[in-house]
Amino acid sequence: MQLHISPSLRHVTVFPGKGVRDFIKVKVGSRRVSYRMIFYSLLFLTFLLRFVFVSTAVDTIDGENKCSTIGCVGKRIWRRRPESMKVPEEMYRILEERGEEEDIQGRSDVPQSLEEFVAEMKSNQSDVKTFAVKLKAMVSLLEQKTRTAKIQEYLYRHVASSSIPKQLHCLSLRLANEHSTNAGARLQLPAPESVPYLVDNSFFHFVFASDNVLASSVVAASLVRNSLRPEKVVLHIITDRKTYNSMHAWFSLHPLTPAIIEVKGLHHFDWFTKGKVPVLEAMEKDQKARSQFRGGSSAIVANNTEKPYIIASKLQALSPKYTSLMNHIRIHLPELFPSLNKVVFLDDDIVIQTDLSPLWDIDMRGKVNGAVQTCRGDDKFVMTKRLKSYLNFSQPLIAENFDPNECAWAYGMNIFDLEAWRKTNISHNYHYWLQKNLKSDLSLWQLGTLPPGLIAFHDHVHIIDPFWHMLGLGYQENTSIADAESAGVIHFNGRAKPWLEIAFPQLRHLWSKYVDFTDKFIKKCHIRAS
Repeated sequence: MQLHISPSLRHVTVFPGKGVRDFIKVKVGSRRVSYRMIFYSLLFLTFLLRFVFVSTAVDTIDGENKCSTIGCVGKRIWRRRPESMKVPEEMYRILEERGEEEDIQGRSDVPQSLEEFVAEMKSNQSDVKTFAVKLKAMVSLLEQKTRTAKIQEYLYRHVASSSIPKQLHCLSLRLANEHSTNAGARLQLPAPESVPYLVDNSFFHFVFASDNVLASSVVAASLVRNSLRPEKVVLHIITDRKTYNSMHAWFSLHPLTPAIIEVKGLHHFDWFTKGKVPVLEAMEKDQKARSQFRGGSSAIVANNTEKPYIIASKLQALSPKYTSLMNHIRIHLPELFPSLNKVVFLDDDIVIQTDLSPLWDIDMRGKVNGAVQTCRGDDKFVMTKRLKSYLNFSQPLIAENFDPNECAWAYGMNIFDLEAWRKTNISHNYHYWLQKNLKSDLSLWQLGTLPPGLIAFHDHVHIIDPFWHMLGLGYQENTSIADAESAGVIHFNGRAKPWLEIAFPQLRHLWSKYVDFTDKFIKKCHIRAS
């Protein structure tokens, strides 16, 4: 959707765009700006118009105003005596009067532009009451249009971020076919001679869980290329049953020697296939609850009373990633890797830009989780997160147990001391709170795995230097390129994933430089740099 404001500032027109980005951007003259910018600009314009209308009401009604442009009106206002600029009390009363909420879009009696409004006032010689009523109707119409456009933006983002691009689907299918027809795509990972290193605690062990082959390839490539001792790197990749053959084929055909890579499906873990697994039971219930959450996306966007940002958060709660087992598996790391003492867990939407071996030298001081805080930093949009940002403190169960102003921390790049973890009840607490949230109809929190993580790891977190994890590249369009390039790990958390069309173009190259666009699988699936 695009919104055009004419150079004279007298016409505002909303019309549909042709692609995903057109729905998420607006065009003002020759500039492209975000809906947030245009929203606040329109609010400012609304207040300005109110001031102009009110200040010229008397002249218009008395037939003395011969101005036809805002510039002329502005000059007359500037020359007025201060006492003559006072707004009549009758106008305040009408503007503040609360009536029944109604949809005024499409009503023929509501002026659609400033030009129409001024022409109608001048031709009808309207009184103050009529002036105020028409003004209120026009401003309300503008607010409704802005709200509708904002909600449409959130809906389109939700659809774009929740869908699997056909290029990624193509890549997975081609690799699965290669796995079934090419013995080279079925090589044992790792090679037999390297198997003992999988449990050798003198190596640097990294773990991530993903069902996205392309994203996984970037995490692995960036990790190994930037390592000063790649021969000491062991990367454990966990995936689901449907993606296992594709993931295995990719890393069989694209070895990152001398690093050691293991690809395992969840069905390969003995612990995970025996008896009841709490995370699986919780995910089944959670998925059912979220599929019915608030009646689905159609019911959410049809709500005419809630603010757009509330609607956005409810749409985000429907995202498939929040019901994906891949997103919850980290809570069972001690059981999945019983022989390891320490691992670094990575999300699949990160890029490593430095050697991560110094993370093993950090003294965790008995804590379990080494993470970056998200309440302090120069970027006030990204680094202002506290517990109240994620948990619902209007619920007594939350308010009685936690401090709303306590600083939050981030998933995405975490050091986990598995030895210390095994001495705690962290995993049990995680599932306990998941059950509590499900029983409360998702009222304790709405989004993802971080809220229960914030609860379960409470008092078990060691704060590390923010250099090791820069967040927000998936939702902060104004991220400094220089800051991003100087960070050890960058995280595209948010909807604008770098492999999606809605990615921020100026940031995407930080991710795409680790994709080999000459690779035959990449080329056949038409995966391109931009």
